[in-house]
Amino acid sequence: MEYSSDDVAAAQSLQFSTYMCISMAAFWTYDYVCSLHEEWTFLLRSNWNKLKGLYIVTRYLPFMLLAMLLYVNFIPNENLHTCRVLSIINAVLGMVLVIFPECFFIVRTYVLWNKNRTLLAATLSTAFTFMVASLSIIFTTVVPAAYSTSAIPGITGCYLSSTSSLLFIPFLLLFVFELGLMILTLIRAIQSWRMNSGHLYDVLVNHNIFYYACGLLFSVINIFTLLLLQYSYHSMLHNFQFVILAILATRMHLHLWQMNRHARGSSAFMRIPMSEMSSTVFMA
Repeated sequence: MEYSSDDVAAAQSLQFSTYMCISMAAFWTYDYVCSLHEEWTFLLRSNWNKLKGLYIVTRYLPFMLLAMLLYVNFIPNENLHTCRVLSIINAVLGMVLVIFPECFFIVRTYVLWNKNRTLLAATLSTAFTFMVASLSIIFTTVVPAAYSTSAIPGITGCYLSSTSSLLFIPFLLLFVFELGLMILTLIRAIQSWRMNSGHLYDVLVNHNIFYYACGLLFSVINIFTLLLLQYSYHSMLHNFQFVILAILATRMHLHLWQMNRHARGSSAFMRIPMSEMSSTVFMA
């Protein structure tokens, strides 16, 4: 039986999506195993606070996301309704997942700006507005959209057969939000680089800049894939961005905690203690 070029292209995109999903799961597992000792040291020895709770959610929510993605990619073709429902849940879960890593850097920016409550209120208001707008776009475009499976036997998974041009907006909003936080970090670093020479302060700023650079790069790539590619290619890097940002945020927080713990007796390292950060989570 001969298949059309569209059938072949759709099947190839589903296979590529499956490979990406397996790669993400393998990478997340590898990262978890490599940091297992440091992570459990942090979980057992650090004080319980809101920031630690945020760490746990950010660290382990990708496990749920990846498990569902693997199931969606290997689901039999006849279960199109199940595939559709799980794909919608994954889209919402992915957008929710990206919120938690951003919270780490909202807190860090708040600390860098000497706990400026006006800045915190403005940042949280902007984040909430962008989150509501992004979730609204997902519900109005992804939920009513049509899903398709491959016409070629043996190719599992499903994809959006009708996409909306509005789907790139959540990534555009994320790009704008992270660019704003990056600018705030750079302004603060330039203003206070002479006064704050502590190594912990330098690490905090470097972490922020590297995280924002990665987030901006992935957002730009996802915007272009959504606008230019078809089949499942257009969404192949969505969840990859979410998982990578979660890994970066938790790794950086773990590194900062380890540095603060090992340098507890040094005043140069105590410019921004972790107790300060943990006490400022979501406080106005």
